[in-house]
Amino acid sequence: MSEYSKFPLPPEAGEAAPGGSLIERAVKAFDWSRLAPPPVPERIADAALRQRPNLNKPNLNKLELAPLAAEPVAVPATLPFSVLDGPEAVPQPAASPEPVVFPAREVRRKPAEFPAEFPAEFPAEFPAEFPAEFSGTYHPINRKHLRDQGLIVPEGSVTGLLEEFRIVKRHVLLQAAELRGMSGADGSAQRVLICSPLPGEGKTYCAINLALSIAAEKESEVLLVDADFAKPSVLSRLGLPGGPGLMDALADPSIDVAELVLGTDIPGLWVLPAGNATNSDSEYLNSSRTAAVLDRLTEGAPHRIIIFDSPPALAASPAAELAKFAGQALLIARADRTGEGALKDAVSLLSACPNIQLLLNAANFSPSGRRFGTYYGYKG
Repeated sequence: MSEYSKFPLPPEAGEAAPGGSLIERAVKAFDWSRLAPPPVPERIADAALRQRPNLNKPNLNKLELAPLAAEPVAVPATLPFSVLDGPEAVPQPAASPEPVVFPAREVRRKPAEFPAEFPAEFPAEFPAEFPAEFSGTYHPINRKHLRDQGLIVPEGSVTGLLEEFRIVKRHVLLQAAELRGMSGADGSAQRVLICSPLPGEGKTYCAINLALSIAAEKESEVLLVDADFAKPSVLSRLGLPGGPGLMDALADPSIDVAELVLGTDIPGLWVLPAGNATNSDSEYLNSSRTAAVLDRLTEGAPHRIIIFDSPPALAASPAAELAKFAGQALLIARADRTGEGALKDAVSLLSACPNIQLLLNAANFSPSGRRFGTYYGYKG
């Protein structure tokens, strides 16, 4: 075998065997020591481990330190390993080394800083997250009083008047559904303005009958608003008591208009009075608060229809102001009284409303010869 072979040769006769364990002799014979990391001098290891960290220096998270336990934690002063690279490379730890003691610590996060007091109520610009549910006192409606005025009587027999307003109602509800689909959550689709060019043409009569007809719907309800602030008459027609109403809510920001709505014993029918009379009704309607008050009436109630009985368009200005917030308007024309010129002028004043329709009132002649309501009494 060549003398350059790396395999160890057996000792010759009379030669002493190499000392050390089998592993140490293998490391020395095959030069495995070059694969081990370089030794760490004892003075460097001791200095690195004996250096205490600065616990008083705050970190980026602004943490607060506090004691946790009374028992200390011992950290050895030397590393628990040795390098098998011969006797001269293995560091010799000192006998019975003194442990370096660090007190155990707990990390506690600094408490969040909150204001001393929360505000009593949120700002007014925050939108309400609850629907406008009317909870006013319920008042009975005298059915005989309605019949004496020629109005629709709930739970009464089918009449020609009832059938005529059923047709008007169906057209109004269909138009409201189409507008709601076009404008999304815009409350104007649910508002209907009832107006006339001049006084005495039957606008209040048509507004009440339309409201009574819509109240009979199974999946809709109606709020009748008396918006004729100068000469309100809805409450007297229905036999309801007076009180604060729409104008009070417009004038006082602290009033919730939903709390002023009156309930009736007619299912699905609610009434909002006009409120206290004022000489600045047009100015209040033109203020920025009007949109918020009217939106409150339809908030969270997509099947609620709002009907406004407004003053005559050519006699008072509130009708033109309310037309800005209505999705559709019914302009009442009396067959034997309203002139063409008055109709054109009224349409021009209500032009802010995108949908204006004419409703002919007090007509005694029908070109088709139709007579509504007679079919239900027919026997044959």
